[in-house]
Amino acid sequence: MSESALTPEPSELGQLRRERLLSARLYVCTDLQRFILRPDAGPVDELDLESLRQFYVDAFTGGVDIIQVRDKNVSVQTEIAALTLLKQVADEHGGLSAANDRADLALITGVDVFHVGQEDLSTDQARAILGDDVVIGRSCRTFEQVRAAVEDIGIDYYCTGPVWETPTKPGRAAVGTELPARASVLETAKPFFAIGGINAENLHEVTEAGAERVVVVRAVTEAADTVAAAQALREQLPG
Repeated sequence: MSESALTPEPSELGQLRRERLLSARLYVCTDLQRFILRPDAGPVDELDLESLRQFYVDAFTGGVDIIQVRDKNVSVQTEIAALTLLKQVADEHGGLSAANDRADLALITGVDVFHVGQEDLSTDQARAILGDDVVIGRSCRTFEQVRAAVEDIGIDYYCTGPVWETPTKPGRAAVGTELPARASVLETAKPFFAIGGINAENLHEVTEAGAERVVVVRAVTEAADTVAAAQALREQLPG
């Protein structure tokens, strides 16, 4: 396939999403387990949508730029409900909504961002399903994968990690701060996010290594005060 065929040609909506991506610094991934009220009540009603909405609102209010729903232990309909709600709240707050792995769910719910791992859909496959307006990101564990993501015209951003071992990625070895440090000196305008075990106490190690953007999970999702937790992270990031 030619380079021109691979190059996204976004509409005004796609351009707006990419502008927001470039200004984004704080990215949160959340599962849905703590929002499930009645696991056997049905595919959608099991979610406490009021509490989930409040979490989304608080996260964006505290300075989160992107929220991704990532939970492989819920039904498809439950994930669709969560993503649909996320898209609504993100639009209200000028943030970005993200789906993980499932291009069909990203398409159905109209989220802004689709994120994949190394073993998931190729960029061409994702673009064939989602078109050019959706922002696409990819996880990278090695410098070779980073280079590939930088050179991939269809990829809008990439993540480097896990910086530290984390229970959200059991069995995956930590890469330390070296990978984001190497990524930070590449001559490219493509943004990247450091990910993996990052919290308000160790964030300075990541920024000192050269990363200006981070993805967190527990540092926000397990906080007693979502707004305050997000603010504590955002205040340490540039821009």
